[in-house]
Amino acid sequence: MKLTRRKLATVLVSATAMAAQQPQPVPAPDNDLQAARDRLQTNAAALATTPIPMATEPAFQFKA
Repeated sequence: MKLTRRKLATVLVSATAMAAQQPQPVPAPDNDLQAARDRLQTNAAALATTPIPMATEPAFQFKA
């Protein structure tokens, strides 16, 4: 793909203009932290209820 300096400048200007038009809302840190903790607890509970047979081998090997 051949890209001239003028086309590159046009793309960069339009990209920065689009980024400037749409300010990203900054969520409160407490809400993010609590949401992450809730997801972690939900995932841990789902993993705890999943039965794993005793014959299941680990994905790694112990070598001496």
